Amino acid sequence: MVSQRVTVINETGLHLKPAAAFCRTAVEYQAVITFTFGDVTANAKSVLSVLGACVKCGDEIEIVCQGPDEAEALKALTEAVEGGLGETV
Repeated sequence: MVSQRVTVINETGLHLKPAAAFCRTAVEYQAVITFTFGDVTANAKSVLSVLGACVKCGDEIEIVCQGPDEAEALKALTEAVEGGLGETV
């Protein structure tokens, strides 16, 4: 299992478009991928779960990956979040 904390930088947080981009990245990997925000743990492969976490700009999430490609998944998701998930920041 690997994990890393990352700050969400896009202005509107994880609303529908960036949440979908986050999930698209997560489903590319076999690893079980979740993230925690406060007391909420969300399934990174479910748009509804990601939206339900109510993550806003400036919030820090911890991405947790467990499985055969966990390191690659963590790197890809961390880079996606740090890059604004397809939105200009």
